[in-house]
Amino acid sequence: MDLGEPAVDNAGQVIKDELAEKCQKLFQAFLEEFQNSDGEVKYLRDAEELIRPERNTLLISFTDLEGFNQELATIIQEEFYRIYPYLCRAVRNFARDCGNIPVSKEIYVSIQNLPTRHKIRELTALRVGSLVRISGQVVRTHPVHPELVSGTFLCLDCQGVVKDVEQQFKFTQPSVCRNPVCNNRRRFLLDTDRSRFVDFQKVRIQETQAELPRGSIPRSVEVVLRAEAVETAQAGDKCDFTGCLIVVPDVSQLATPGVRAETSSRTAGAQGYENEGVRGLKALGVRELSYRLAFLACHVAPTNPRFGGKEIREEEQTAESIKNQMSVKEWEKVFEMSQDKNLYHNLCTSLFPTIHGHDEVKRGVLLMLFGGVPKTTMEGTSLRGDINVCIVGDPSTAKSQFLKHVEEFSPRAVYTSGKASSAAGLTAAVVRDEESHEFVIEAGALMLADNGVCCIDEFDKMEARDQVAIHEAMEQQTISITKAGVKATLNARTSILAAANPVSGRYDRSKSLKQNINLTAPIMSRFDLFFILVDECNEVTDYAIARRIVDLHSRVESSVERVYTLDEIRRYLLFARQFKPKISKESEDFIVEQYKRLRQRDGSGVTKSAWRITVRQLESMIRLSESMARMHCSDEVQPKHVKEAFRLLNKSIIRVETPDVNLDQEEDEALEEEEDNHINEGHDVTNGHADTVNGVNGVNGVNGVSGDSHSSKPSMRLSFAEYKRISNLIVLHLRRAEEDDDEDALKKSVVVNWYLKEIESEIDSEMELISKKAMVEKILHRLVHYDYILIELSQSGLKSSTGSDTQEEDVTLVVNPNYTLED
Repeated sequence: MDLGEPAVDNAGQVIKDELAEKCQKLFQAFLEEFQNSDGEVKYLRDAEELIRPERNTLLISFTDLEGFNQELATIIQEEFYRIYPYLCRAVRNFARDCGNIPVSKEIYVSIQNLPTRHKIRELTALRVGSLVRISGQVVRTHPVHPELVSGTFLCLDCQGVVKDVEQQFKFTQPSVCRNPVCNNRRRFLLDTDRSRFVDFQKVRIQETQAELPRGSIPRSVEVVLRAEAVETAQAGDKCDFTGCLIVVPDVSQLATPGVRAETSSRTAGAQGYENEGVRGLKALGVRELSYRLAFLACHVAPTNPRFGGKEIREEEQTAESIKNQMSVKEWEKVFEMSQDKNLYHNLCTSLFPTIHGHDEVKRGVLLMLFGGVPKTTMEGTSLRGDINVCIVGDPSTAKSQFLKHVEEFSPRAVYTSGKASSAAGLTAAVVRDEESHEFVIEAGALMLADNGVCCIDEFDKMEARDQVAIHEAMEQQTISITKAGVKATLNARTSILAAANPVSGRYDRSKSLKQNINLTAPIMSRFDLFFILVDECNEVTDYAIARRIVDLHSRVESSVERVYTLDEIRRYLLFARQFKPKISKESEDFIVEQYKRLRQRDGSGVTKSAWRITVRQLESMIRLSESMARMHCSDEVQPKHVKEAFRLLNKSIIRVETPDVNLDQEEDEALEEEEDNHINEGHDVTNGHADTVNGVNGVNGVNGVSGDSHSSKPSMRLSFAEYKRISNLIVLHLRRAEEDDDEDALKKSVVVNWYLKEIESEIDSEMELISKKAMVEKILHRLVHYDYILIELSQSGLKSSTGSDTQEEDVTLVVNPNYTLED
């Protein structure tokens, strides 16, 4: 039955909507007449495509409508919900004229390029039924299932057929059978063969942080997607939804059992409480509001369709397709950037113009944005390409600034704080839907940042059980959930940029990184780069930082100098990420060589690194090398890229721990042990005798003696760099003597004299000579007994460490054959 013609049936006359019919004719004329620049009917080819079984929606541009007929465009915008069925009918007529489309096939219209965009907060009752475009971030997606659009029912009393009963967002039966003889009002059966269904999906979108007014929590709204619009938005995408605001019955409220007024009145009367009066709204059978707002979307598009948003998914892009999306001017700029000799430095300064210094951290974060190349082995195991970076440092060293800059710059970045995040909030939560009561997955921070960056501040403040939740996400890049009957493995292909404070508030150089930071070894090994920011007092640096901050506060615009704008960097980043550089044979050998050096260094006692060097650090080097090659738009990883990757890795993990070397360590430990014994003895005396005063005096006496001994003889200390320099000199001298077969030169006393002769120009007095001699002897002792770089040989062979030192002067020193000298 065509709604355009007046028709009389048993239920009464169908009213004609003259405005809607006028719009249908105008819209059909627009489809038939609107031409593109080539003089062809623009939507003809798209309409011919609708003959394919999987296609059922025609995409129309709103700007074309405005250009064809402004009045039509205005009516469609204001009365969209009312006119929508007529627009679909116009498209169906146009499509039938173009091709052989089945009569029963439903055709839909989708409208894009609406000029104005609204916030979720602006969706009020005023906009119900009108065409609007809203934007938000998808936080939850429901599974797709068929929805009954128009039902055909069979009367169970008279077997009559009731056709085309429109469904109103809940299962709607006919109010009465159309047979005048039959009075059936309830007993109907749905005829599924002759009813029409459409794909239906619900997604929940939430306001983005940029739109959020202060002191407010983000608002969210349910979006209903139909037909071809389903599965176009995934959790984490920032999308624009074009459609109209509708009022739907709140099924969850309707399902709640309410108290019927009649029953309560009867009961009251029966018990004789006639004079009780009104007991409240619930007693009258009045329920709460049973309608709520939802958004019926006909078109979904990424918020920033050209660069960023959903389009950043690498599997959907190629370098050629990205080039085609750019204008000539934009492409020229990208090409110019790829030829820049100082690209590395210029990108760092342009990305973080407000942060002074910290060049290494800037480089590390920049390489994280470019990322390595993800790979899949023949067995199907995936190797991650994302680079994880952790910044550890004192307060006020711009850690959070780095995180905020990356969050603002990266199209898919999520910022969260460690203390305020639970395991479910970081990964994903399984929640029950209010209406269908089925379990659905709500995306957490790592899922929302898929193919982007997850910035986690206060990483060390996280609970231990929450830290464990991100183990899998950091290495395997997946999140596994087994809760409430839901078994799922979700993608979390994200780089993690974490910021943490040292345990004691300030970084203690005398301790290792592991002792300074409250993180477990498994988590630490999953970070590719660690950067230590120490707040040191340095007149020049302090002046530069103060100057920079004052400039920033007084001249906000003019003080920020960028070589490239953020949009130019985004375009370049998206283009460069399409490269999949291969490792050349020369680079392969170089990587293996550098990894061997790292492992040997880790084994030797002198430069014990911040944590164990494992195969993960080898993979980190490969990822960083690929990232360097990507940045320079190279198809091959060259040795110079590996060199920079090794330098960054070396800077971040080897040079962390450089405490002063205490040459009197052995004596100090012995003295402390002796003190402990004395104190314990003092306590025993105290416990054994009633005279506690002697016990206390005894303890005080011991403390007094030990204090005097410490003050009279301070510990001999050397800076780590100085200790390394002297030990390297001695090792080189001994190696040379070994090559020359000069056995006398290997004697300990000869080595001491050789060193004193080398520095004789620096010695001014006899006291200084004695002090230098004692120092070099202690260094030799440490190299033998602590670092195991040198080996002592007595005349009878290898000297035991417990043997007597009567022949101390006659000891021969040789370099441990496994020791490799560092640069």
